[in-house]
Amino acid sequence: IPASPATRRLARELGVDLGTVEPGGPEGRVTAEDVRQAAGRKEATGAQEKAPAEQPAAASELPDFQRWGAVERLALRSVRRTTARRMALSWSRIPHVMHQDLADITELERFRRQQAARIQEQGGRLTLTVLVLKAAVAALKDFPRFNASLDMDNQEIILKHHYHLGVAVDTEEGLLVPVIRDVDRKSITELAVEMPRLADKARHGELSREEMQGGTFTLTNPGAIGGTVFTPIINYPQAAILGMARTRLEPVLEGDLERFRLQARLQLPLCLAFDHRIADGAEAGRFMVRLVELLADPQSFLLAV
Repeated sequence: IPASPATRRLARELGVDLGTVEPGGPEGRVTAEDVRQAAGRKEATGAQEKAPAEQPAAASELPDFQRWGAVERLALRSVRRTTARRMALSWSRIPHVMHQDLADITELERFRRQQAARIQEQGGRLTLTVLVLKAAVAALKDFPRFNASLDMDNQEIILKHHYHLGVAVDTEEGLLVPVIRDVDRKSITELAVEMPRLADKARHGELSREEMQGGTFTLTNPGAIGGTVFTPIINYPQAAILGMARTRLEPVLEGDLERFRLQARLQLPLCLAFDHRIADGAEAGRFMVRLVELLADPQSFLLAV
């Protein structure tokens, strides 16, 4: 709901739900005067409201499930409670759109295997996620609207010229997203050392609040578990999130209708969810084409990052 911070604060003080206020400002913005008028009407009609028993059931009211069988209730605590709140916030505020594509990572995987032992000697773990992080930064520099946030109060798109990428980590307590800062300035070796360290801290509940703040773009990789495609939810107030599904060796036809050949190639499904208020489908398509090109050719990829 378009409204300035001062107007939102006034609404909280007067107990007014902005969703019920008729906007009177330009471009559908709710003004402070609109809030005051709504508060006055609410007070004047308060005595005439129907009794609770006569009102329709709230949308969130649940039936008594025990009528049909045994149930068990688990408290929504800690990480799961925070995740529930943030996901609901993101889904309600951001119009999500998803763009899917396939990246041929055959050569990239060969490169990863060739370099894995050397990186391990330096205390790192060279995973596919590390390489995708670097490729994503190169694509984000070409398409900055996916490394941005939308300021509706001031009607501005905030383009961020820093690249702090969050990586979702599955833990026993729930999903945590540590942030790797300045990914564009770090070598693949540095990232291969830092990312596993942060992931281990997340799994042991040792991440600080600072280590989970300030992300500009997020990467999530449930591919090790399985799945060919999924719809990741944007980490509000970011503009986009990239999901990696399960890599598979697949037969691929190369060439044209007259001359073609069949080859086995390693394919990585990619799922980009983005804020449609900031970017359109055509720009998302070009972003993904660039990312797929980088991942398909390690030489150009390493030169780009």
